[in-house]
Amino acid sequence: MPATTPFDRVIRGTLVLPDRILANGWIATRGDIIAGIGEGPSPVATSVEDYGARYVMPGLVDGHMHTSSSRGWPGIEGASKSAAAGGVTTCVDMPYDVPRPVTDAGIFKEKVDYVNRLSHVDMALYGTILKSGGVDAIAGLAEAGACSFKLSTYEYDPVRFPRIDHPTMVAAFREIAKTGLMVAVHNEDQEIVVRLTEEAKAAGNTSPIWHCRTRPPLCETMADLEIFEIGLETGAHVHIAHSSLARGFEIAEVFRRMGGKASGEACLQYLCMTEEDIIRLEGFGKCNPPFRTADEVERMWGAFAKGQIAYVSTDHAPWPRDRKTYTGDIFTVGAGLTGMQSFAPVMFSLLKQRGLSPSLMALYCAERPARFHGLYPKKGALRVGSDADLLVVEEGDFTFDARDIQDQEDAKWSPYDGMKVKGRVAATWLRGKQIWDGKQVLAKPGAGRFVPRQHRETYVGE
Repeated sequence: MPATTPFDRVIRGTLVLPDRILANGWIATRGDIIAGIGEGPSPVATSVEDYGARYVMPGLVDGHMHTSSSRGWPGIEGASKSAAAGGVTTCVDMPYDVPRPVTDAGIFKEKVDYVNRLSHVDMALYGTILKSGGVDAIAGLAEAGACSFKLSTYEYDPVRFPRIDHPTMVAAFREIAKTGLMVAVHNEDQEIVVRLTEEAKAAGNTSPIWHCRTRPPLCETMADLEIFEIGLETGAHVHIAHSSLARGFEIAEVFRRMGGKASGEACLQYLCMTEEDIIRLEGFGKCNPPFRTADEVERMWGAFAKGQIAYVSTDHAPWPRDRKTYTGDIFTVGAGLTGMQSFAPVMFSLLKQRGLSPSLMALYCAERPARFHGLYPKKGALRVGSDADLLVVEEGDFTFDARDIQDQEDAKWSPYDGMKVKGRVAATWLRGKQIWDGKQVLAKPGAGRFVPRQHRETYVGE
């Protein structure tokens, strides 16, 4: 195409790249993709959108959420709408759906159809296995386009979210290793949690803090060690689905030094929430693993500074309000937090408060999750040839208000409700089209697309 041919659109602002910030920058698009990046005067384009000094960065890639764990696949519509409002342009959705988890290629293709009909943003999908007899379905799930696999060492439900026993996990890891895909694992020790929960209930200890007390750090690190040992034995890339402990990332680093493919992610809440918050939030602060101490939050930031964390995610789980309401027994409350619409404002603010560059947000909340899930460079990047997925952040003093969440009415709750934040999502662009204008979602259901894994190369953060 001749250089004199106008671009479709130029979007101006302060460009945030993983390694630098370009003031007075611009991004040019043709169709769905980025066709040019630069600084200074704009090139010729059919239209220009000028965001002034506002930050323009890659649309976030949330590597961990559960859109369908309470409402089934119809929940994709509301959850993805809140993603658009939160600057999340690509969701990587977990497979523990109701009434059926995504355990074979047939179910996977059915979910893809729902994504293409209902989603407001692009979506990649995890696969999983049955509690027994499901290992043979792994190859088919990979061929269908699964980006990663998810298993658990703890059982929430024998069908939807089962514990996978050690022999089955070994067999599954061997098969997953053949695909080149990552396997993420929910990392809590079943025996410790069950015993401590039984003892707490028997003693009448059912207040919110006992959710933390019955899931101590040891139950995480024991699970971390067993899954990484199995990964070392089988050659699989094993990933902690959510570490609330800095030690989890240290353990992963030890196994990498031994030649293993080991990694782990931090969820947003583990970078800012403490045990005091579950006392305040009650059921609306319950998640697994639970919040830890203020000292542990500081250690988590230490791991972040050392580059030990693979990426940051939300573990978004939009339970209906009645499933999160504490009525005297914290153990009856659903575990999981809303997080996608608060992702960008809270992460931007946490970095700002610590004097850290917003470039780290582009790296750990866009590029690196896209790399780990085999979606890069199509997703997670401001570079020529990548999808024109953009997040525009306006810096200032704002308050996150859960009433603004763009989901069903009973999902408009947040652990971050009322939090003072240093930025807001002023606009979101998906493949060159604006889907959020700072006040309303402009996309319609079906604007989003299923994104299959783009390649089979393993990435562990080198």
